[in-house]
Amino acid sequence: MDLNTVQRVCDARTHGSWLPGDAWLGGGTYLFSEPQPHLRRLIDLSRTGWTPLRWRANGDLEIAGTCTIAQLFRGTGRSLFTQCCHAFLASFKIWNMATVGGNLCNSLPAGPMISLTAALDGVCLLRSPTGRERRVPVDEFITGAGENVLGEGELLRSVTLPAAALARTTAFRQASLYGFGRSGVLVIGTRDDDGSVQVTVTASTTRPIRIWFPLPPTGFELAAAIEDAVPGDAWFDDIHGLPEWRRHMTLRLAEEIRTELA
Repeated sequence: MDLNTVQRVCDARTHGSWLPGDAWLGGGTYLFSEPQPHLRRLIDLSRTGWTPLRWRANGDLEIAGTCTIAQLFRGTGRSLFTQCCHAFLASFKIWNMATVGGNLCNSLPAGPMISLTAALDGVCLLRSPTGRERRVPVDEFITGAGENVLGEGELLRSVTLPAAALARTTAFRQASLYGFGRSGVLVIGTRDDDGSVQVTVTASTTRPIRIWFPLPPTGFELAAAIEDAVPGDAWFDDIHGLPEWRRHMTLRLAEEIRTELA
């Protein structure tokens, strides 16, 4: 879609001060998908030269905000990354343009990069227009459907996944109302070497919900913990699934994950 209110596209390295009507441009798959009448200037991140995936000496993985879904898919080879990439149900054109940072900043409940990074203890590095940086866990970065903690002009520079989380055993479940529909429920379970289990609920809720158990839970304990962790108004409601259906499928898929990890 043409953005006919945009007057200028600037290089992010030389754009100057942040102005009203500015927006960061990563892949643009959301920005160009619908009218953006409030925008006057796009700040293009494509020439920043940020390394898409950087493995640190301690085993942590830093994912640049500009890393595309295709780069993430090709650069990791891990089953959970592959499963979350496929949860986009998007064409190769989208995979080669859409970015990890854009998916998080859009903050839609069905965002599979939110699911992936929240389940693996991801921490966002945010940078303000003045250069000030702060770190926020992914499950705290997303505050609601389409809502997050970004301030005016703040940028998601990267997401770091710790080595300990990357080493965990994982289990993935996803459900949609349609064969090739948007995720209505996406649940990820992880098990650590010490026997602890973490279940992360996304897509069915307005924000990521993470539940940690020091030991593998029973089916009753898991269901009770989910019911306790998700307030009634946090079950998402849109054309891709009613809250009652999302709750039912979350409990069902979480039980499948519990059995698999056990």
